[in-house]
Amino acid sequence: MNQQRLSRVTAYMKQEGLEQIIVSSTASVYYLTGCWVEPHERMLALYLDASGKAVLFANAIFGLSDTPELPLVCHTDSDNPVEALAKAIKPGKLGIDKFWFSKFLIGLMGLRGDIVPVPGSAPVDLARKRKDADEQERMRASSRVNDLVVGSVIGMIRDGITENELAGQVNKLFLQNGADCEGTQLVCFGANCADPHHNAGNTVLKPGDSVIFDIFTPIGRYWCDMTRTVFYQTVSEKQREVYELVKRANETAISRIKPGMLLFEIDQTAREIIAQGGYGPYFTHRLGHGIGLDCHEPPDVSSASNTPLEAGMVFSVEPGIYLPGEFGVRIEDLVLVTEDGCEVLNRYSKDLQVVG
Repeated sequence: MNQQRLSRVTAYMKQEGLEQIIVSSTASVYYLTGCWVEPHERMLALYLDASGKAVLFANAIFGLSDTPELPLVCHTDSDNPVEALAKAIKPGKLGIDKFWFSKFLIGLMGLRGDIVPVPGSAPVDLARKRKDADEQERMRASSRVNDLVVGSVIGMIRDGITENELAGQVNKLFLQNGADCEGTQLVCFGANCADPHHNAGNTVLKPGDSVIFDIFTPIGRYWCDMTRTVFYQTVSEKQREVYELVKRANETAISRIKPGMLLFEIDQTAREIIAQGGYGPYFTHRLGHGIGLDCHEPPDVSSASNTPLEAGMVFSVEPGIYLPGEFGVRIEDLVLVTEDGCEVLNRYSKDLQVVG
């Protein structure tokens, strides 16, 4: 167990009025224990109580080991996976991880009619929201790789290439530079750029296309995520106008980031710039999302978020304008909130580029 992180979680448990919780998210279990397990359909459940007691319930197939500070209770595929857990929990409220399968919760409730399941993800989410020094350095390292990869793949743009081919090159470059796995990279040409989450396909690049690279992957368990938009061979005045507006929204929002600001104010800053430029209806998503052990995690950077910024938070700032049937532009950076502002983790240029 990481005792410092466990102490933060138990403090948040008390704040949330929770005496006991079950943590099942792979990333959250890793955050607290250093054990990375992908359980798939099997059960992985870390039981915590507010005193700091921790017990890990897991399938024997995971190959985990018992330690003095983290007892391990194993079951097999032929056992009822929640039977031992049912004997360990206390009556009353039990916080449940939002990722725990309902089949396990229903089974537990069948054995323990005296528990009251309630949402229980907040204590770990709140602790994970502020990255410690080790996490911050891991995220800097991931973003350095992302800078290298995006620069390399922009240099591969050429006549006749397809979105799929460039997306494949992104994955290849990530793996060559230490990525944990391949991912679904967002590479879009031309009118496809007007779909914020367009999946790369067999569209062939043509002169005048905008090209969006939204590329992301875990490296040493911690995610990088960055978006850059470039133009192939030519750029129209409208494309230039939209690009510079998105860039100004990105940079102005980043310039306002400091502890104490509310997240909706950061979203509002970028949104107002785009609206004043006449493209308000075409900025169709939130400004950003938290990132760390998961690509998308708290905090939410949107008009609905009243969360105050705290040093150690890491999130994306990614305004965009999407014009159906024409083109789109998005520029995304990851930022780390510092004691007096923020550190931008991505260093690759945001100046308008015409390539090829």
